[in-house]
Amino acid sequence: MNFFVKFLDEKLSQPMARLSTQRHLQAVRDGIIATLPLIVVGSFFLIIAAPPLPESWKITMTLKANAGTILLPYRVTVTIMSVYAAFGIGYSLAESYKLDGLSGGILATIAFLSTIIPINVPADVAAAANIPNFAGGWHLPANNLGGAGMFVAIVTSLLAVEIFRLADKSGLKISMPDAVPPSVARSFEALVPTALVMLLFGGLTYFIGFRWHEVMMNLVRPLVNASDSLVSVLILVLLITLFWSFGIHGVSIVGTLARPIWLVLFEANTDAAAAGIAGSALPAIAAEPFFQWFIWIGGSGATLGLAIAMAFFSKSAYSKALGKTGFAPALFNINEPIIFGAPIVLNPILIVPFITAPMVMAVVAWFATSLGFVNRVSVTPPWTLPGPIGAFLATNDWRAGVLSVILILISFAIYYPFFRIYDNNLLKEEQEN
Repeated sequence: MNFFVKFLDEKLSQPMARLSTQRHLQAVRDGIIATLPLIVVGSFFLIIAAPPLPESWKITMTLKANAGTILLPYRVTVTIMSVYAAFGIGYSLAESYKLDGLSGGILATIAFLSTIIPINVPADVAAAANIPNFAGGWHLPANNLGGAGMFVAIVTSLLAVEIFRLADKSGLKISMPDAVPPSVARSFEALVPTALVMLLFGGLTYFIGFRWHEVMMNLVRPLVNASDSLVSVLILVLLITLFWSFGIHGVSIVGTLARPIWLVLFEANTDAAAAGIAGSALPAIAAEPFFQWFIWIGGSGATLGLAIAMAFFSKSAYSKALGKTGFAPALFNINEPIIFGAPIVLNPILIVPFITAPMVMAVVAWFATSLGFVNRVSVTPPWTLPGPIGAFLATNDWRAGVLSVILILISFAIYYPFFRIYDNNLLKEEQEN
């Protein structure tokens, strides 16, 4: 065990921990995480527009008849999430370089928007379309402003801030006297980098004809397709639980790399749901809510099953006290009391079910979803909801709540024999003392 711990620490956990703190990856993580409140709130309007109620009910027919208007908040949040992410990435990276974060965020946003080619709709075409409040003219197509443009947003945001940093480092900026208000001084200092960013990205897009989104999607399409597979899900679950087993926040490390892909998969589902496609026919399975509501029930390692065993089946005083303390937080997917209180970290007995339980649950949930027994995820409920409620809201399907209960029972069944060994060892120690 000592050799295994040393090997993982030196060869896996330390390099990955260093990677997770790398400046650019941290900026990507911070920028994308900053969009999560918009995604959570915006995606709930999908449920309102297509409620899980009988089709014959008047309220159902009324809501569906007004779905276009109801989904407007969704379209200005989830549908353009890459715009918000670009600003967040630029802000975070600029701050890490001790530059003005606001200028960095704006530069990153204009760099990303400069990869989108506006469309000019003639007035006669607009009139023929007979769309209210649509008079033609120049418009930004929204296709690549959401999850589909996330990888371009990441690349352009990082490049824009690096241009900002190089301009500042080389003195290519307009410095104002100390008497000038700081906000005005920062605006003048950003003039030269702004011109460089607009000339570079606008020139490549509009005059040279470089198609950022087509090129990027061709590069990452194999990765996105591979990520939406059972093998990929199991690998991610294994890595996250392995890191946690040695006291390292697995989701923080693995999520930094996986979250952009999860967002692409998630937006593919939300767009399809907004277009009226049935939940069981949505294109992707392995978006991030799939992990949250069908695998991480009770937190990383699916420890709600262990919390139930400790709270209701303990014989040792310590395990019983920990179970009573940790059960309520585990219901809301907060499991640090269990992970560090048992502890699961570096515990050869509890590490086995900590890794095994979520992998078994992943397999069961994958086949239940892929076979159409439950809808695929299209909403991101707050992660602190109890598992069955969150699963129902994430899929707009009551059967997902039932599946969540089944998965909790599976988690309990896998943890229980190892818990018995753990609890008996504690009881023996207490009796000896």
